[in-house]
Amino acid sequence: MKPLPKPQNLEKKDDTKEHVKQKKDASFKFTEQKVPSKRGRKSFKDINLDVALLEIPDDEVLYQKQYYSITEVAEWFHVNASLLRFWEREFDILRPRKNRKGDRLFRPEDIKNLRIIYYLLRQQKYSIEGAKQFLKDNKKKAEMQTQLVEALTKFRSFLLELRANLGA
Repeated sequence: MKPLPKPQNLEKKDDTKEHVKQKKDASFKFTEQKVPSKRGRKSFKDINLDVALLEIPDDEVLYQKQYYSITEVAEWFHVNASLLRFWEREFDILRPRKNRKGDRLFRPEDIKNLRIIYYLLRQQKYSIEGAKQFLKDNKKKAEMQTQLVEALTKFRSFLLELRANLGA
């Protein structure tokens, strides 16, 4: 009996499989670079930069109006309006007025309370329950800390502006 000849097509298929594998590896190398994701948690560095960029007006300007809309307040804090509504449900000290239509109108006192809540949750990294307990135990201390942080961030921005002007 004659031995069966080896089919040559199988060898070529192996070559093509390797060739395809090499192409996949080559394309994988191009997609290997990591692109910073916009999803998920922010890094502490990004959070600290966001805190410095809060656009809450000074007390003189804040007390010129009696009420501020939820969208205006959300823009100042760089958060969504839904987060402000959530904080309203969670924290007893935050009670914005509502008009007949149901729109939330924040008073300057509410904005000051929001500033304290923002400080505890975003800067001090308290949990919701921890922030509630802290506010219940010592609200005056939290107010003093937020005022101190605001004064220091204003001073820092002034120094950075001065440095930029001197360098120019």
